[in-house]
Amino acid sequence: MQSLQNCRIVYHFCNNMKAQLLKIHPESPEMRKISRVIEVLRNGGIIIYPTDTVYGIGCDLMNKKAIQRLLQIKGIKAKHLNLSFICNDLSQIASFTRPISNPVFKIMRKCLPGPFTFLLESNHKVPKILDQSKKTVGVRVPDNKIPLAIVNELGNPLISASIKDDDEIVEYISDPAIIYQNYGNLVDVIVDGGFSNIIPSTVVDCSKGDIEVIREGAGDLDLLY
Repeated sequence: MQSLQNCRIVYHFCNNMKAQLLKIHPESPEMRKISRVIEVLRNGGIIIYPTDTVYGIGCDLMNKKAIQRLLQIKGIKAKHLNLSFICNDLSQIASFTRPISNPVFKIMRKCLPGPFTFLLESNHKVPKILDQSKKTVGVRVPDNKIPLAIVNELGNPLISASIKDDDEIVEYISDPAIIYQNYGNLVDVIVDGGFSNIIPSTVVDCSKGDIEVIREGAGDLDLLY
């Protein structure tokens, strides 16, 4: 939490305005509000948004300055960058990975959209985008209409991380009001899509050809077999 507090102090001097809080309907996202989010992302902004698991913080994958700001907010060094790509479908995922084997593709088709993050071999595009050598990439297609609408309208994936708390019992923040209190001076838009889950996605490593669950979270594990 110390890195978040330090970053809040630094960022306060370059942006004295609070983030815009946008309440968006989770079942019928208002396109007027989605368009506002897209405008912010295209201008290098950082957003916080709901998924089918926990709230995420992210930016346009194709905006390198925004990625650097996201790393600063999260307190992550570029060489330790380990964030997920939020995509809108399997075809968008495939544009950032090496060819996916048929067995893995069939599993992903069963699980997505859904609360799973798949680790796959990255293709040549990923190091160019991130300015880092990355052999694998984490990809998600959340079963939530808000991020799907955002990514679809943006035309690019979001690069994203989960919103966490320093609470020893509840690791993830589910209340948008508390997220706004903690991150209102750090980001540009906070999308209020209602209370979230407090269980993160299940992370599945498929980068070596086999299926290996490396973090059990939300989602039916029977879908993986």
